[in-house]
Amino acid sequence: MRQPRVIAEIIGGILLGPSVMGRIPGFSDAIFPKAASPNLSLVANLGLVLFLFLVGLEVDLRLLLSNWRIALSVGAAGMALPFGLGCGIAYGLYHQFRTDAGLVHIEFGTYMLFVGVAMAITAFPVLCRILTELKLLQTQVGIVTLSAGVGNDVVGWILLALCVALVNAGSGITALYILLTCVAYILFLVYAIRPVFLYTLRRTGSLHNGPTQSVVALTILMTLTSAFFTQIIGVHAIFGGFLIGLICPHDGGFAIKLTEKIEDIVAVFFLPLYFALSGLSTDIGLLNEGITWGYVFGVIAIAFVGKFVGGTLAARLCKLVWRESFTIGVMMSCKGLVELIVLNIGYQAKILSQRTFTIFVVMALVTTFATTPLVSVLYPPWYQKKIAAWKRGEIDWDGNPLIDDSSTTDQDDTVLRKTNTDEIRRLFVSLGLDTLPSIFTFMSLLGGGKSTISKTHPRNGDKTSEATGLEPSPKRPLAVHGVRMLELSERLSSVMKESEIDDYSSKDPVINAFRTFGQLSNVAVSGDVEIVPEGAYAEILARSAAEHSSDMVLLPLSQTGHLLESENSLPYSSGSQAFHNSPFNTFLGPFLSKTSCNTALFVNNGFGAPSAGTDTTLKRTISRLSLRSQGATLAPIVNRSHHIFFPFFGGPDDHMALRLVLRLAQSSNVTATIVHVDLKKDATPKPEIELPSQQTGAKDRVNVSVSPSQDTLIEQERAFFMSMKDSVPSELQTRVLFETLDGGASLRNIVEKAKSEVGQSAKNAGDLIVLGRGSGVRREFKSELANLISSTNLFGHFESDLSQCLGDVAEALIATQVNASLLVVQARQNDST
Repeated sequence: MRQPRVIAEIIGGILLGPSVMGRIPGFSDAIFPKAASPNLSLVANLGLVLFLFLVGLEVDLRLLLSNWRIALSVGAAGMALPFGLGCGIAYGLYHQFRTDAGLVHIEFGTYMLFVGVAMAITAFPVLCRILTELKLLQTQVGIVTLSAGVGNDVVGWILLALCVALVNAGSGITALYILLTCVAYILFLVYAIRPVFLYTLRRTGSLHNGPTQSVVALTILMTLTSAFFTQIIGVHAIFGGFLIGLICPHDGGFAIKLTEKIEDIVAVFFLPLYFALSGLSTDIGLLNEGITWGYVFGVIAIAFVGKFVGGTLAARLCKLVWRESFTIGVMMSCKGLVELIVLNIGYQAKILSQRTFTIFVVMALVTTFATTPLVSVLYPPWYQKKIAAWKRGEIDWDGNPLIDDSSTTDQDDTVLRKTNTDEIRRLFVSLGLDTLPSIFTFMSLLGGGKSTISKTHPRNGDKTSEATGLEPSPKRPLAVHGVRMLELSERLSSVMKESEIDDYSSKDPVINAFRTFGQLSNVAVSGDVEIVPEGAYAEILARSAAEHSSDMVLLPLSQTGHLLESENSLPYSSGSQAFHNSPFNTFLGPFLSKTSCNTALFVNNGFGAPSAGTDTTLKRTISRLSLRSQGATLAPIVNRSHHIFFPFFGGPDDHMALRLVLRLAQSSNVTATIVHVDLKKDATPKPEIELPSQQTGAKDRVNVSVSPSQDTLIEQERAFFMSMKDSVPSELQTRVLFETLDGGASLRNIVEKAKSEVGQSAKNAGDLIVLGRGSGVRREFKSELANLISSTNLFGHFESDLSQCLGDVAEALIATQVNASLLVVQARQNDST
């Protein structure tokens, strides 16, 4: 249901409380005895202080300052209207439930202030999570919502501190003293503590290299000390933790790295205990009267309508369209864990009774639950694409394309690229740390080589002359866009990475290595990092490739067996074991069905660099000790040649694959053997073929029939093959060989032919087998493939889905461990050439 985790945590706490499990006789006394309540409360409050510190870390004030005008208007309207409506319903709540047990006498003004804050506050952490999962964080809606949420969060905590100070103060003078002390403490943190803290971070190298263990200890000590101080001056301890989080720098990713050090213990140990204690204070059974349920619906309506109307009108006045404004209004109504913290503070201060506390908990649950589905309806992906194109001036409001003189050249270029399908000018690549070597090799082959420039000394003049390199530079460089996919996990640091994605992408080592190689290889490159849920990987990758108008998507299959990169992902000892990973297999099918671009799936086996399956076993030495090898030094590759083998069956996928092979063969380091697997030649003389069984040794007889329509298709494919052969330029004819497969279209013949072509030069830069994904789809291949797999026993007891994703021929080549890398090509769905 794409709901934030806080929904399940709140419901879990309610189930443990008197509403459900607490009604079991003896349950509460056994699980949560009263004697243990002070200790549980102490641990829960300690976790709450650390959590508010993490919330302060997540708040990036730079976002508020860079969008202060729209953030101020949306945030102010989003707080003022629900605050005013909350003050109105506070009158009824105060007089209706002030006789409930467990309350202390407070003035109506203080009660009104608290209810107004509870209505007006927005859950910033949950808001970030929802924006990230819906991929709205980098849109205008996401930026406006996040900027307003930052201001809303800070102002809300200040108002809550004022409310707590008024409750704890015995008189107005005492309350004023508490507030002035709090302001002085904030100034002390900003102008005295923060500069010293920044100096310490720079001195220890923690600002850019991540916090050391000593810096983590120092930061936690500052957090607890600050919490202690704010508690003794009459403000709740959580404000001290929140303030320390605010003064921590975001430069160099320090806030993200510090969050990674602390978040697990807070989320796994402390917060569940806090939710359990909150659930003990929630009793749905107290909502047993009609007037009580009337206030329940009234509180929910005011909390949602006030936020929705205020945020919507403010966004509309800032020149956003109505649908964007509605989305911002819905997002600002999200409450979540922050609302629960506010309510617990009010309950502990005896501002709220258990009945009114339960009313507000139900409100927080409903408003948080409604946020994601409402945003999905109001601002779906198709509308996001439409509004983005409309703002760029590409279409009118009805979706009709706008044509002007300035865009004629680009549109003509797009039409040219669509019709000239053998030209690959825009390549889209999925980047990964373990796949960079093979990606670099492809870029160097497709890019056309490097151009060198000889220059004279500046004292002798500024003339430069072009020096002829090994290969001529293309008139228009290849444009490659790389995307590195990282998993959006449940951790807070993952959401922070997405919110600071521009800074994170600029410092990402994989992206920087990719950009540097492209610039040195005469390739126009761009790259970014995407942080996405694993389940949305296929959809987002296909959509991103389409948005960049890519001619081809190059998808190297990671040898770690994981879809998304992780620092702890290690490659398998055998590359084939990666295909046992179920998420990896289930990703390929949906991606290939959703993509509208030409796609190439790459399985690396030493193409441009050694494969990841290196031997790290223990070896016995003369000293009788088992030591790991230190790793041999890799010598430079002297022979940089590649040999490509391509069996041509026919069909759109093979047509595209053939064009790709000829494009790669334009490099002087590439030779290619293109073999036509003539199905008609194999089927006409013998209506039956005999295939040897690997298990029994007997002959399996397979009937093959060719219909007249199939005859026509086979003749067309044969004519296409001959036309491509005749159109090969003369400079390629010495390096590209066209021939027909002898011995018939048997899977075994194809494998044997591949083994005779590739892997013959052990010291070259790696060989490659290119296949069309839809090639060789024949029923007789299935039984032969099963025999090959059972004879090799490569996949063990696992069931492989390779034939569905890569095709029968590809699975046979992997199963027989052919010494070459594999490239499986799928043509765009509307490419029927």
